[in-house]
Amino acid sequence: MAEWGTKRFWKAAAVVPEGEGFAIQLDGRPVRTPARTLVVLPSRALADAVAGEWQAQGERINPLSMPNTRSANAALDKVAPQRPVVESMIADYAGTDLLCYRAVGPQSLIERQAERWDPLLDWVRRDLGARLFVTSGVMPVDQPPEVLAALTGTMAAMSDFDITAFHDLVSLSGSFILGLAVARGQITPDAGWSLSRLDEEWQAEQWGQDEEAAEKAALKRSEFLHAHNFMRLSNGLEANSGVGEQRINHG
Repeated sequence: MAEWGTKRFWKAAAVVPEGEGFAIQLDGRPVRTPARTLVVLPSRALADAVAGEWQAQGERINPLSMPNTRSANAALDKVAPQRPVVESMIADYAGTDLLCYRAVGPQSLIERQAERWDPLLDWVRRDLGARLFVTSGVMPVDQPPEVLAALTGTMAAMSDFDITAFHDLVSLSGSFILGLAVARGQITPDAGWSLSRLDEEWQAEQWGQDEEAAEKAALKRSEFLHAHNFMRLSNGLEANSGVGEQRINHG
C-alpha cells in the first residue's frame, strides 16, 4: 500500500472482483487502508471511482485529490470497527436538530424557516411517524424517546459505507433530518445544503457576505456534495445524478 505523499510507483490501477465486492490493485498489488485493511468496495461504481483517483495521481500521491479513497478508508478503518460509537454520534444530532430551533425574530426570518423547514418535519412525521417538537430560541427541547428511536432506527439498514457518508451529511448540515432527506432522495443535496444555511443566507441578505465565512462555507458545501456522491457510488448509482430521479432506499 502506498503512503500519502510518496512517489508514484505503479503504472496502472485496476478493479478486480474480491468476494462479494471489488478490490483495487496497483500493477497487480492490492491497495490497503492506512490500517492495513484490504480495500474491498461494495459496488463497481465506487471501485471505478477509487481506481480512477489512483490512476490520476501524478509523481506524488496527493490525498486531497482522492476524496472517494479517503472516504472508503474511513468506512473500513473508522466506521466498521466502531459502528455503534459512530451511530451514537450521529444520533445526537436528532435530539437537537437544526430544524427544530427557530428564530425569535424578525418575522421575515421566522416565516422563511417555517416555509422551508416545516415540509421536512411533515415528511418525517408522515413517513416515519416521528413528530418532532419545535421551539423558538436556544433553550433545549426534549424530543420523545419513540420519535428519536424512529429517526435513528433508519441507520440500521445502512452499510458502513452509507454510514460514513451519512455522518458527513448530518454533521456538516447540523441536521439529522436534512441528512436523511438527502440520503433518501427527498431533496437534492444542493437544496439540503441551502436549507442548512438558511439563517446564514438570510443574514447575508441583510448585512452582506463575509468573504472568509463564504470561503469556509464553500469548502463545507463541497464536502457535503461529496458525501452524497460517495453514498450513491457505494450503492452502485452514478455520481452527480438528479437525486429526485432515483431514491436510495434504506428501509
